[in-house]
Amino acid sequence: MTIDRYEFETGVYRPPSEGGSASLLVRFTRNCPWNHCTFCSMYKTEKFQLRTVAEIKADIDAMAALAADMRTLSAKSGASEGITRDAVFALLEKSPELERHPGFAMLVHWLMAGAKTAFIQDANSMIMKTKHLVEALEHLKKTFPSLTRITTYARARTLAQKPAQDLEAIRRAGLDRLHLGLETGDDDLLKFIKKGVTAEGQIKAGKKAVAAGFQVSEYWMPGLGGKEKSHDHATGTARVLNAINPHYIRSRPFRAIPGTPLHQQVQAGGITMLSATEQLEELNTMIQELAVTGRVCFDHAMNHWQRPGGGLLLTHDYEGYKFPEEKQKLLDLIAEGLAVEQPSPGLLHL
Repeated sequence: MTIDRYEFETGVYRPPSEGGSASLLVRFTRNCPWNHCTFCSMYKTEKFQLRTVAEIKADIDAMAALAADMRTLSAKSGASEGITRDAVFALLEKSPELERHPGFAMLVHWLMAGAKTAFIQDANSMIMKTKHLVEALEHLKKTFPSLTRITTYARARTLAQKPAQDLEAIRRAGLDRLHLGLETGDDDLLKFIKKGVTAEGQIKAGKKAVAAGFQVSEYWMPGLGGKEKSHDHATGTARVLNAINPHYIRSRPFRAIPGTPLHQQVQAGGITMLSATEQLEELNTMIQELAVTGRVCFDHAMNHWQRPGGGLLLTHDYEGYKFPEEKQKLLDLIAEGLAVEQPSPGLLHL
């Protein structure tokens, strides 16, 4: 059995909320078409590339061939559905090159988890021509009918420029959820971090995505503006999120990543990093101002604030806290955290 039958690309990055190891990673584009954000270290040495629909379909077909062969071997061993460990090892025995395949383990985990979700890579595949994106999505759905959710990263500026009918066509083709890096709702800070979009642009994009029928997941970064911009960062972010009313709001506390321009500015004293307690105070300000009907989530290791007596202050569950019903519960938890000395997060991004 030749390894060529199973060749497909797998990118590096995906959101933690996309099912842990349970999402199929399908690479529609390579790297990031913007790649100027000063806080980000991803893709910096790589050039953005559009992949052709033929390349994408070939990858999907290779994944399907690999999945079919594992299912066949599992059936021969008596399994009525899914795949077995014995089948995986039997296939590795036939095709030992699979041990070096960057996507083999990912595909195995996805199949064993039920083959329900997929994540489209890399950073902004919504930049593809709509007809190409729709064709690729339809092929993915047809090839893997077990999929119940397909998600991707998206850039606000790209969404704002897409006609509403294009977004609706992409949604009908099977893309369910968009992850957007809001980072902040403060215009000065957006310009400072070279996000390439204004607060009003973020609002326009988010509202268009919601109107087109997508689930919208917005990420913000507590502590991003340091002490100098903390209040404006918190209140501006709440204002933008209130205007969008996304389905999910996800906290990714800022860490200055070595090698990034923002880390250099921190080291030079241009930004005064918040302590963990000060980050929690900023979070409290933002949540106080928040008037949404979605979920507020802390599903990242950097949300490490501690409760009195030890243990995580906030749940890392992917569904977080339902608003407005659990807003007061969240504020009460934050108050508990502010009553104790919080450990320092340091400068490193983990």
